[in-house]
Amino acid sequence: MLELGVVEHSDSPWASPVVLVPKPNSKDGKKEMRFCVDYRGLNLVTKTDAHPIRRADELIDTLASAKYLNTFDLTAGYWQIKLSEDAKPKTAFSTIGGHYQFTVMPFGLKNAPATFQRLVNTVLQGLEAFSAAYLDDIAVFSSSWDDHLVHLWKVLEALQKAGLTIKASKCQIGQSKVVYLGHLVGGEQIAPLQGKIQTIIDWVPPTTQTQVRAFLGLTGYYRRFIKNYGSIAAPLNDLTSKKMPKKVLWTASCQKAFEELKQAMSSAPVLKSPCYSK
Repeated sequence: MLELGVVEHSDSPWASPVVLVPKPNSKDGKKEMRFCVDYRGLNLVTKTDAHPIRRADELIDTLASAKYLNTFDLTAGYWQIKLSEDAKPKTAFSTIGGHYQFTVMPFGLKNAPATFQRLVNTVLQGLEAFSAAYLDDIAVFSSSWDDHLVHLWKVLEALQKAGLTIKASKCQIGQSKVVYLGHLVGGEQIAPLQGKIQTIIDWVPPTTQTQVRAFLGLTGYYRRFIKNYGSIAAPLNDLTSKKMPKKVLWTASCQKAFEELKQAMSSAPVLKSPCYSK
């Protein structure tokens, strides 16, 4: 980070602790560590930025009806936003190697998502009819190929003018269907990703509240594909109550709900995108 100019040496009176977190799903099977700063103390005294972030399901519905799709992922998105001189000292953190502060917006700040969404919305202003973004996931969608080439050019031009960098390896260009926000969308259809479905099917019965919340978080993200999701998941939701022990008491009703959600996801329907003109 020093070599990239992302951080610099600091004499700031602020100091947030560093935590190293194992990266999930490392492709090579090795346990890689992610460098994180715990900004909970700073976030407690930060005024909230209420800039709205669009609902993921609304964006997915919008994309699904298009015939031609592109998706772009911005390289280390937050790091493309420079911090003001006043803000830099507040991001300071300490390690055994010294005291440092960020020169660009780090992950973990409570207002980072809102700040980034405002930036992307500003860059794409006037192009909303054929482009949309959920944080650093930008999509371009069109009903004809000729229009798509024009739309693509305009969005790329806007990103270039703003000085934003795209990660080429994560681009999907000129597709009839794309993977976007955990869904396969396009051709007026919406479907969950097969890999995510398999993860749910392979899930072993949880033993702690944290594991239950993780399972509900993943299945809940795909609740639009599961009829009566709330009723089925109720016994599992009850386990996450603050009144309940952290080590969960796994009952027959919990096991039944667990299996029903797995079964529902393994046979999840492919949904048709809504037609807003009707």
